[in-house]
This record gives sequence, structure tokens and C-alpha cells, in this order.
Amino acid sequence: MLHRSTSPSRVLRPGLVLVGLLLVAANLRAGITSVGPVLADVQQSVHLPSATASALISLPLLAFAAVAPVAPAIARALGIERTLGVSLAALAVGIVLRSVPGPALLWVGTVLLGVAIAVVNVELPALVKRDFPDRIGQVTGAYSAVQSTFAAIAAGIAVPVAGSDGSGWRLALGLWAGLALVALAVFAPQLRARTVLPPAADDVALDDVRHPDPTHRSPWRSALGWQVTAFMGLQSVGYYVVITWLPTIERTAGVSAAAAGAHQFLLNAFAIAGSLLCSAALPRFRDQRILASVSPLFFVAAMAGQLLDPHLAAVWDSLIGVSGGACIVLALSFFGLRTEHHRQAAGLSAMAQTVGYLLAAAGPIAVSALHDAVGSWRPALVVLLVLEVALAGLGLLAGRRRVIG
Repeated sequence: MLHRSTSPSRVLRPGLVLVGLLLVAANLRAGITSVGPVLADVQQSVHLPSATASALISLPLLAFAAVAPVAPAIARALGIERTLGVSLAALAVGIVLRSVPGPALLWVGTVLLGVAIAVVNVELPALVKRDFPDRIGQVTGAYSAVQSTFAAIAAGIAVPVAGSDGSGWRLALGLWAGLALVALAVFAPQLRARTVLPPAADDVALDDVRHPDPTHRSPWRSALGWQVTAFMGLQSVGYYVVITWLPTIERTAGVSAAAAGAHQFLLNAFAIAGSLLCSAALPRFRDQRILASVSPLFFVAAMAGQLLDPHLAAVWDSLIGVSGGACIVLALSFFGLRTEHHRQAAGLSAMAQTVGYLLAAAGPIAVSALHDAVGSWRPALVVLLVLEVALAGLGLLAGRRRVIG
């Protein structure tokens, strides 16, 4: 049921609200996952070293970490709908700037894209909770599947759109501005609905950071809070490293550019399957230790396979997708499962996502620096394998049936 207080003349149909919400969600990853398959072409065109090129994905992640704490204050001032509308417009502008000639515009557009997605990341769950309080799980699952679907499409078509010589990478990245504009057009009726927000409905995250609930322990002072945060961080590192550099790693191993792009589509497609399987399995277990320790092992197997037989990359990328899809569902679920109160859950979410995205931003840069230092991608693959083994160990800790208290 849609819960919203509007002027009598502007009562929106729940179906229209849901379609607008899903189209907004479609923009959360496409602008990022489209970069990896054509990153080598961007490097050659703009003459970027590997470490600098990896910042095209790391910069948005830094924006996620930096902007997330202030996004609720923006929504408090503008309202959730207008905040999302402005963010979609900014996202379209950022994508266009990133795609037009001019080295400076490449970076300005990348930062603007990251800021816009960061705000949407924070406010979209608030919109779901407010407008669909009786169907939070279903709607959240639906928009997660939609964003993963468009992430897969963006990765899969990047190389074909860019062309065999890679000269069309600007079009491959820039076309996603159209998706942001379509979402804005469908979402536009909600901007005119003059929604009356309940007090503090859209600023709980910021309030929890500044004024923690004194009756509940801060996650920053909890070992369990840090275990959940580390789980969030390491799974983010693995995901963003592979969407940044795996196509380049595969092309170095002799895989064609078109096949490497198709493999990224497989990775994101199987991530949808991993998310759905994990969501279905969660209620069947007393705690999450088995799921959280086994899911990273699919990634471990994929890294071992990539080292031993890179020509079976389609298989390894599919395993990475299953692992990544399951791990992100677990990481997000821990925010509620490991806490006693929604304010404490918001505090854990803010902590884990801020630290997690900082780690995720550093991952692609560190991996590229390692490659530049040794001249091979094999050490980077070994590092990822070790990190995923550590993630499995963290899963045993974070997955225990405990709360911060």
C-alpha cells in the first residue's frame, strides 16, 4: 500500500510511483559498470596510466563515502522527490561531461556522477520505507534486481557500442545519460505531488551519525560493528576491482575485447541470481554463518581458475557474479540483523558504507599500482584470492546470531 500525504488534487497511483522508483534505481550502477569493458580504450585515447585510469571508478566510490552523511540534510531541505529529481538531472549532466572531449571534463563528469549516485543511494531506501511500508522487502528486492539488470546490460553492450577499434568509447559511456533523463521524465509527476514528509523521515541517517541513541551502543565502539563493516568493505573491494580491471586482465590473457565485455554481462547477470538465491535462503537458517562463509568461496574458486585457465573466463566471471550478488545481500542484511533498534541500524549502515566505499575506492588503484610495479596481473589475482578467503573468515564472525546491544 502506498502511504503518502499529498494535496487532494495530486494523488499519485502506486503503480506510477513504483515505475518511477524502479527507473531511478536502474541508474545506480550502469554509469559505473559500463567503464570497465572500455577502460583500456579510454587509457589509450586520453593517455592515462593504469593507476590514473582506475580513478574513473574509484572517484565515484569516494563520492559515495563523502556525500552519504550529508545526503539526508539535502533531502530534509528539498524533500525526497526533489532531491532525487535534482540528482537524476545532475547524473545526466555528469555522464555527458564525462563523455565529451576534454581531459578536465572527464574528471569533472566522473565526480558529478558519483555525487549524484551517492545521494540516490541514500534516499531511495527512505522513499521505499515511506511509500511502501508494508512491502519493503518486495520493493527493495525489485529495485535491486533492476539496478543489477541494467548494470549487466551496460557492461555487456559497452564494447559493441564502442566498436571494434574502441574509438566509440565516448558513446558507450554517454548513452546512459538518456536513461537518467527517461527516469526523470517518468519520476516528474512525483515532483509536482507536493508530498508532506513526516518529521525526520528523511534525515534519520544523518541524525544517527550526529546524535547516536544513548540507549544503544555505538557500532563504532563494537567489535561486531567492525566485523560487519569489514565484511561490507572487503566484498566491495572485490566487486569494484573486478568490474574495473577484469576485462583488461582477460584481454591481456588473450581474450577478445568483445568476449571480455560479454563476460562482464555474465558477471552482473549471475549477480542477480546470487542475490535472489541468498534472499530466499536467509530465512531458512538460524544464523548467517554458513551463507556468509561459503558465498566468498565462489570468488576464491574464480580467482584460482583465472590463474590456472584464463580462457574459461566465462565460467569464472559467472562464479564471481554469484558470490558478489550473495555477499552484498548479506552485507546489507547485517545492518538490521546485528542491531536492536532502527536508529542503531542506521548508525551501523552509515559506518559500514562510509568505511566500505573508502576501501572499495582504494582497491582498484592499489591493484593497478601492483600491476604497474611488477608488470603482471597474476599477483593482483592472488591478492584478491587472499582477500576473499579473509572475507569468508569475517563471514563466520559477522554471521553469528548476535546484536551489538
